[in-house]
Amino acid sequence: MKITFMGAGSTVFARNVLGDCMCTPALCEAEIALYDIDKQRLEDSEIILRAINKNVNNSRAKITTYLGVENRKDALRGANFVVNAIQVGLYDPCTITDFEIPKKYGLRQTIADTLGIGGIMRGLRTIPVLEDFAHDMQEVCPDAWFLNYTNPMAILTGYMTRYTGIKTVGLCHSVQSCARDLLDHVGMLEEVGEDNFYDRIAGINHMAWLLEIHDKQGNDLYPEIRRRALEINAKALASDKKEDKHHDMVRFEYIKRLGYYCTESSEHNSEYNMFYIKDKYPNLIADYNIPLDEYPRRCIEQIANWAKQRDEILANGQVTHTRSKEYASYIMEAMVTNNPYKIGGNVLNTGLIDNLPADACVEVPCLVDSSGVTPCHMGKLPVQLAAMNMTNINAQLLTIEAAVTKKKDHIYQAAMLDPHTGSELSIDDIVKMVDELIEVHGDWMPKYN
Repeated sequence: MKITFMGAGSTVFARNVLGDCMCTPALCEAEIALYDIDKQRLEDSEIILRAINKNVNNSRAKITTYLGVENRKDALRGANFVVNAIQVGLYDPCTITDFEIPKKYGLRQTIADTLGIGGIMRGLRTIPVLEDFAHDMQEVCPDAWFLNYTNPMAILTGYMTRYTGIKTVGLCHSVQSCARDLLDHVGMLEEVGEDNFYDRIAGINHMAWLLEIHDKQGNDLYPEIRRRALEINAKALASDKKEDKHHDMVRFEYIKRLGYYCTESSEHNSEYNMFYIKDKYPNLIADYNIPLDEYPRRCIEQIANWAKQRDEILANGQVTHTRSKEYASYIMEAMVTNNPYKIGGNVLNTGLIDNLPADACVEVPCLVDSSGVTPCHMGKLPVQLAAMNMTNINAQLLTIEAAVTKKKDHIYQAAMLDPHTGSELSIDDIVKMVDELIEVHGDWMPKYN
């Protein structure tokens, strides 16, 4: 069996996913192919993963490395699973561009990797690379599963499922922890019990909805969650002091206004709508504790800390690993052993959520076994939740359309219909901003007509 990791220079993430594989009896003897275009980061990952392979009991993986586009096909050849974690354009220059140019037009962002003008641009520069991956996979590993972790998740997974013929599922970290973290935040986790609840989640990536949550005795936990969340937010909003705020005020407001909690963090969701980051109401930023420019800050810290982290990890050569909750190794294990496993996966909406479009990428419960990934039919979402999802799906579908047709008008339309961008800027400024972003990104993006 062969596992190919695209973007292996994402060392910490590669360590988690591939370390998980080394901890899994059904996977621990796999051939692991590491692929990246950055020589130094690829070497760092190889050193760390070889140390884990040596130190994890019973792990006997065969690790190989492949550097550069000219070796990509060899990295993929014969793969059973392809894990994707690339970032096209990295922090510098592309992420910087995605933040700084919109600021000139008065458009501020927090993360800019999923939606908004930053997510649109990231999707447009990543899809051509995924198209190349797909062409290579069709030639050298046509039956492999493509496990996508790269954002913008719905845009990239939507493209892969609709246009490439490659078996694809998109994976996110937020589904596994959603219910547990909510219970913890409202002070109910200890009362309910760490493993004494079950949930039902569906929607789109980063805006999938916690539709139900019960304890294993069948008691509905949502009424008390709603009561406590309302109380916590009311107390925070009544104070002008930053220390009285909390990190999840936007999602708690979702509970109040929409009736339901969603999977991804408040710093993400604050830019997925037209409600909070508003030039006309600057007090909302402080009131709801919204961290503008959060992703650039994280990137700067990660870059500054990486060398130190690498040296600490390798200081005594005893780096090891404990299996994490990342889905990838559990998916591979379920497919190899035919022992079923449930995930929250991003897949094409083949009648899964009745009141979202058929060409949307949705996030729903899926059963994984040797037959592949089988998504569950979830019926209709509450109408207000489907409406919120549609504000994001509109921009996602138009971004994919732009990438496929190479028509610049579709980029304009994606930005116009993005809820945050469209609520802040005029159409003329949106067009000017898009044109400037395309020009500055240069060769990182294809040519549009």
